[in-house]
Amino acid sequence: MGQPPPAGTRRSRPAQSAPSADDSGALFGLEDLRTGPVPAGSARPGPLVGPSFRDSPAARRLLSVREIHAEPAAAASPRGRQILARFPEARVVDVESHWRIPELHGNEGNLERWVRIKSEVLVLGEKKTLHTRPNGRSADWIAPGPANGCAMACAYCYVPRRKGYANPITVFTNIEQIIGHLGRHVARQGPKREPNQCDPTAWVYDIGENNDCSVDALISENTADLVHAFARWPTAKASFATKFVNPDLLLLDPRGRTRVRFSVMPPQDSRLLDIRTSPVEQRIAAAADFLDAGYEVHFNLSPVVVRPGWEEDWAQLLRHMDDVLPRAVKEQAAAEMIMLTHNKDLHDLNLAWHPRAEELLWQPGLQQAKRSENGSWNVRYRTSGKAEAVASVRRLVASHAPWLRIRYAF
Repeated sequence: MGQPPPAGTRRSRPAQSAPSADDSGALFGLEDLRTGPVPAGSARPGPLVGPSFRDSPAARRLLSVREIHAEPAAAASPRGRQILARFPEARVVDVESHWRIPELHGNEGNLERWVRIKSEVLVLGEKKTLHTRPNGRSADWIAPGPANGCAMACAYCYVPRRKGYANPITVFTNIEQIIGHLGRHVARQGPKREPNQCDPTAWVYDIGENNDCSVDALISENTADLVHAFARWPTAKASFATKFVNPDLLLLDPRGRTRVRFSVMPPQDSRLLDIRTSPVEQRIAAAADFLDAGYEVHFNLSPVVVRPGWEEDWAQLLRHMDDVLPRAVKEQAAAEMIMLTHNKDLHDLNLAWHPRAEELLWQPGLQQAKRSENGSWNVRYRTSGKAEAVASVRRLVASHAPWLRIRYAF
């Protein structure tokens, strides 16, 4: 396509009806992800490969972009032009900063359109500060991410706390600079000399702290570029958590240098809390295909929500994983177990668009306030109750999925 419009101009497109989506629960059925029949007698779905999934009706139910807010430099970049060409009918609005868009982040009325904005609005910006910081829990390092925000709408997600009244995906178009920064950082570390719980031999970099890389791959090649980059770095490994099964990722040839962490929770909780995500059963079913495609496959038991009957529902989920996952997945699998952390501002935000979720998430009788690293007040389960819940999950894993090594619990 041609050059982006001059600053301050808008491109309009004809009105068009949006594809329908059920915003009250999971987005897809398994049939949406397979392009071929399930082999007769197969214990799990057949390969999730075929024509580009991001052009499928199922993907368009998640993302039907009608409006793109773009920093001029981001729109003019090679990656920005690719994204604009992918959504040629979207209206493009120039903005000075991807962080300061008053009609999005400062407009309280957007709460009534919380989910629709995630589907129809996209932001393009450049990541100005490239900083890799130590972690030590999920990964050795938190990388500068290729995006911020998500088209899914998990009610417990911490990213919206910083953005205000709308949280669409912001894609960072200066991916070459991000990868260059990471390559230099990897080189400075040299080989990993001592094993730790992150990985015995590789430096692990979380590339999806504030985004879901599987969803981002529906928009641009940022995820693919990162997977390909880490495939060339023998001392490092990329890692990202996801609640979305994107079959296009199976074609990227990660060569064992990218760890996909499928987040799982009891389906009863997921249907209420994991809005617009792939069903939990689907995430579990995809694990073997991702392993076959060259990924390392782990799981996030996350978040663990304490409620009446929660332990039996987690036991049932773990039994299901034990029943359906093949030996190859079990032999290399590990898990992170994360108890629910909530936030007062997010609680107030959720009351405006999804109050039913707060019946599970906001439990003052079980929770205590704690100031986070960024200065905001979060609520977590009281120390004694949290310790008991963590011990209970460990017992459940030992009983129903003893092959699943818990790397860390938080």
